[in-house]
Amino acid sequence: MKIPLHVPWFVRAAGQTGRLAAWQTGRLFRKAARSALDAVQDVLRAEVVQGNGELVRDFLVGKALPVARTLLLERMAARLLLKIGLRGALASNVVGWVLPLVIEQLLRAGRSSGLFEKVGRHATVQDTLRRLDELRAATWKRLAPDHGTGAQWLPDDHEPPAQLSA
Repeated sequence: MKIPLHVPWFVRAAGQTGRLAAWQTGRLFRKAARSALDAVQDVLRAEVVQGNGELVRDFLVGKALPVARTLLLERMAARLLLKIGLRGALASNVVGWVLPLVIEQLLRAGRSSGLFEKVGRHATVQDTLRRLDELRAATWKRLAPDHGTGAQWLPDDHEPPAQLSA
């Protein structure tokens, strides 16, 4: 069965996932995670540009009001739905597992790098946008680490374990 090209990429990929090896599905996850990270970044940048830098800072630190947090999460989910081009239950399932994962990694990256304290000290829009770009880069490194991280095989890793003789 041929799938037309106008069908969104994620639907075509989901239909072929049963035929893909495990290492090939990593590419699909990276695409979905990249779309989710872009959606989160777009919403946060738009809020900063509109003059709601305090709201973004409170959201990232975890001190935002529940209504404001819900509003930002709904905007992020809507933006992600537009980016992946899905509708219905599949779309809500994808958004339901990708968006929380990306936001969790975003918050962890911000806490580990000390970025939230830096954003609190500098209130200018340009500096906040630059810090958000740094946060995005740090989050992407957590979601899809590059292969040049310095992990190496040790010489004794290639030897099989010694067999016990009875």
